Amino acid sequence: MPEEDKKYSKQLLGKTVVSKTGKRFGEVGDIIFETRTGELIQILLKNPTTYTRDLELESTKNGELLIPFSAVIAMGDFVVVAEEDII
Repeated sequence: MPEEDKKYSKQLLGKTVVSKTGKRFGEVGDIIFETRTGELIQILLKNPTTYTRDLELESTKNGELLIPFSAVIAMGDFVVVAEEDII
């Protein structure tokens, strides 16, 4: 993989999470991964929008909302997710 294609987790923290249609979900607060394999599992949202709270997404024991990393379709200035993959 070319060096410019690599993304480090600290580069994603704080990025705005949006859908393909531009709906804002919140910001990347943390990334949950499988320690044995390194597989990225979920994005923990911080500052979720009212729209996002109404989606009944999976959440942590503390009520923090989670988005499956499998729903991520692009990462750049924003983290873009396929809304149909998380609802």
